[in-house]
Amino acid sequence: MEGANLSGVSEFLLLGLSQDPRQLELLFSVFLSMYLLTGLGNLLIILAIATDPKLHTPMYFFLANLAFVDICFTSTTIPKMLANHVSGHKSISYSGCLTQMFFFIWFAGIDSFLLTAMAYDRYAAICHPLHYTTSITPRLCGLLVTASWTSAFANALTHTVLLTRLSFCTRNQIPHFFCDLSPLLKLACSDTSLNNVMVYTVGALPVITPFVGILISYTRIFATVLKIPSAGGKQKAFSTCGSHLSVVSLFYGTLIGVYFSPTSSHTAQKDTAAAVMYTVVTPMLNPFIYTLRNRDMKGALGTLFRRKMVFVG
Repeated sequence: MEGANLSGVSEFLLLGLSQDPRQLELLFSVFLSMYLLTGLGNLLIILAIATDPKLHTPMYFFLANLAFVDICFTSTTIPKMLANHVSGHKSISYSGCLTQMFFFIWFAGIDSFLLTAMAYDRYAAICHPLHYTTSITPRLCGLLVTASWTSAFANALTHTVLLTRLSFCTRNQIPHFFCDLSPLLKLACSDTSLNNVMVYTVGALPVITPFVGILISYTRIFATVLKIPSAGGKQKAFSTCGSHLSVVSLFYGTLIGVYFSPTSSHTAQKDTAAAVMYTVVTPMLNPFIYTLRNRDMKGALGTLFRRKMVFVG
């Protein structure tokens, strides 16, 4: 790549979350546990939805896709951080760093679009229940998921290609636990004006556009629910949205705080803490949020476990 020739560094150093050896042992155990819990929880959601015919609906189709993407999302960053800890090295090659950044942006974008598709599904179910089965068809669901993957891919590829044009002279220490776009741009010793413009224009589309779509969907949902005369009906309608709203708040709250707040308010510690929230904590909590607040998911998981126990027995 052209960037490899322009770059004065062959590798970057990921400084991670702490330099204290005593804290590193604890952080390794915590992040390993969170990664395993994320993978197991999201895998159980996928298996439960796949094996229970009652969950073969648009809402759970999107949820299964979200669970799969969350597994991929966390696998982009955490294994490398854990491997560096075990090996005692903090380095990541130039090409490895760009590859990690590409997949990170790609999966984050897919997450964003899928959350929007789920909000649209709830809007159609609550605001237009009589037309739900004819409007939210399997074909439309497939198109929305395909569009999520391709749109996010184009955005990630744009930022990665533009990054290869930059020169990295001598500074190669990234105050982060993975290769993210923002700290890489700060390390570049060539003009990053085009990259910054793309971050706040094209790069904003997979975050701001879905977020606006979610706000519009829920504004209409709330307006419809408030017209329901019975308190029980209102509670039932809101209960179908509670899990999704919790995940949206966690994901977008930290994401927008990192990438679209004034640069002067940024510090390495704040950005890293926020990144932990949306790269590790949110994917780990998603299975619990959707399971604990959803009777159908509880039933499907119970059936899945009973089948496994019968099979093992």
